[in-house]
Amino acid sequence: MTTETTLPVTLADIESAAQVLKPVIALTPVEHSRVLSQHIGAEVFLKCENMQRAGSFKVRGAYVRMSKLSAEEKARGVVAASAGNHAQGVAQASSQLGIKARIYMPRGVALPKLTATRDHGAEVVLFGDTVDEALAEAQRYADETGAVFVHPFDHPDIIAGQGTIGLELLEQLPEVETVLMGVGGGGLLAGVAIALKEKARELGREIKVIGVQAENAAAYPPSLAADALVPLDTVHTIADGIAVGKPGQLPFTIIKELVDDVVTVSEDALARALVVLLERNKLVVEPAGAVGVAALLENRLEEHGINPATTAVILSGGNIDPLLMLKVIQRGLSAAGRFLTVRMMLPDRPGALAQISRIIADSDANVTRLDHTRIGGSLSMGDVAITIDLETKGHEHSKAVLNNLRAEGFDPQITNNAGGSVA
Repeated sequence: MTTETTLPVTLADIESAAQVLKPVIALTPVEHSRVLSQHIGAEVFLKCENMQRAGSFKVRGAYVRMSKLSAEEKARGVVAASAGNHAQGVAQASSQLGIKARIYMPRGVALPKLTATRDHGAEVVLFGDTVDEALAEAQRYADETGAVFVHPFDHPDIIAGQGTIGLELLEQLPEVETVLMGVGGGGLLAGVAIALKEKARELGREIKVIGVQAENAAAYPPSLAADALVPLDTVHTIADGIAVGKPGQLPFTIIKELVDDVVTVSEDALARALVVLLERNKLVVEPAGAVGVAALLENRLEEHGINPATTAVILSGGNIDPLLMLKVIQRGLSAAGRFLTVRMMLPDRPGALAQISRIIADSDANVTRLDHTRIGGSLSMGDVAITIDLETKGHEHSKAVLNNLRAEGFDPQITNNAGGSVA
């Protein structure tokens, strides 16, 4: 393993950053998760950075970076770009340090993240459709005006600040053997990997560090395979906090040397992870913060030959738009087999709908919505089409409801089979 002396960020840098941050950040808790422990057959703990000030880990790196600026640099102000969490981290840090901040955010940014950034006193400019476009515009503004560009992940001070989570985790959970976290540009994963790997080396033991990306925004696996930065043509994921199309050069240098693996997860697994965290662990977490949990739910460690042992997942943020949460919860319930939408044809005669209702009631399912229509190009004169939303108790219960409908001559067609296991 590459030692700390050859890396662009050292353990000493992270320990120094921890001292800088001590008076300004919260020591976030580490909580045990019984449901996840049962799922993987090993103890699972959650490092709750979703409870951090400004709602994510990003304030750590932003504050360390900005605290080191000279008086002349602070007078010029700072500029940054982000889909939300880095924006809030920079805005909070700039407010604490008395620095003027200008933040570029993509036009589709979640309203709560936009509002929170402005509430910290930063000037917000909406630009572009992706974080990469906003980053390019922020860099252009910095070059034009002399404002200090605070990159979200590709800077040693940012990486050192994020790495302080690793130091905290080891103090709170000394027995940890495997740590998972989301990765976008790579600042968090790189910093935590240095802290954990170097501390473990000092203790004569090993800690596995695993990065997790959404499969539709996964630039690290091809980049690591090519040993070069490979940009993605498009990124599309509900995990907007890690929707980065190209790894950062500094984080990539560290990650390729220290990180044991980078795995990917599906959008359905992300939705399921949010539901599990909300329902079973009583935690509000945004999709980017839940990718580590999604990896456990999809058994990604086992697939990659990794024995999880005592596992910690860093929940990196909790800033989620309530409207997105509604959509994600519905998708997560669907993926878990607890929400089912079916469409079927009925004869246009009295009693047909009552028969359907009886079958569903006898199957112990609950109707939440019903759409009934006699008009449509695919409908015969004597038919009606109905679409029904049902609450069920899981995949097996959903299958039983469908089988009961089929047994009485109906042909229900599933229209929301997100999980893919109900037939």
